[in-house]
Amino acid sequence: MTFSGMSMDDEGEGFEEGTAGDGGSERGAVDDGFEGDDGGFEGDDGGFLYGDDEEGDEDGSGDCEPAREPDPSDSLRTWGAVSRALREHAGYSRAEFAELVRFSKHTVESVELGRRMADEAYVERAEEVSGNTGALRASEKFVTRGDVGLAAWFREWARLERKAVSLCTYECRLVPGLLQSAEYARAVFEGTVPLVPDGRLQSYMESRMERQRMLSARPTTPYGFIVEEHVFRRRFGDAEQMRGMFDHVLELTAPRNVSLQIVPLEAGLHACLDGPLQILETPKGQWLAYSEGQQNGRLISRAKEVRLLRQRYDTLRSQALNTKDSRRLLERLRGEL
Repeated sequence: MTFSGMSMDDEGEGFEEGTAGDGGSERGAVDDGFEGDDGGFEGDDGGFLYGDDEEGDEDGSGDCEPAREPDPSDSLRTWGAVSRALREHAGYSRAEFAELVRFSKHTVESVELGRRMADEAYVERAEEVSGNTGALRASEKFVTRGDVGLAAWFREWARLERKAVSLCTYECRLVPGLLQSAEYARAVFEGTVPLVPDGRLQSYMESRMERQRMLSARPTTPYGFIVEEHVFRRRFGDAEQMRGMFDHVLELTAPRNVSLQIVPLEAGLHACLDGPLQILETPKGQWLAYSEGQQNGRLISRAKEVRLLRQRYDTLRSQALNTKDSRRLLERLRGEL
């Protein structure tokens, strides 16, 4: 099954980027019963697209054309405006409201301006504080998510991984988005071509960090990462930023549900040389895979192909360092700075 880009839309939740952890700006067409979400901008490698909307061929195989970043979705703006009106009607300032719903003032502002999707806890607390009219709770289900910052080709995968019962990632280009430090992510965004406008960098950064919450928010879901050693040896920024990257990766991979294995330089050639790979299991027990390249990505559901990719991943896992030795290697690389 191939997930190919076509047209575009937008979103504003805290999980807005793709990865370089993620995404582009078009609608993805997915066969075998999947349909891509609309909107977005960046792929797991941090790539972005800009330009006019383009529709792909009827079979979904049209080339991905550059597309501009969409404005926040109408439903997000509308829900945010209603939320603000109810807050003001209740007589609360934004700061007072933020304290009552136990979210930051910045988050309240982002939700009310349609830049961010409110999560379930926010909706419930806002409903109670605003007078329990039922309007926020009833309308929230109609708010569309466009995943601002996510490439169209990555968007459907991002939706699936949020509900996955397990997720495995192999990366040979750069630190996986789910493990990137803020400084590393910024360096990736700043290095993309075409350049990312300064006004969007912060929202992409916040989205990247928000997406990483998945690792700790779902402590019983296993997340496995296999990363090439040369990825961690590639320099960016200064020594302090490099140490920050190592500290961040070590911290995120410390919990029992998150594992990191490094493929050492001396491991030589192996079965996953075709490129980065992600594999997940859905709550219904279906295995899916995702691969990404220049300006495109594929969401794969054909059982035979997914089975082959799982075999390759399992083979590589046996060739990589175990988790303890991988941590020791990261600590050693950090100490060499």
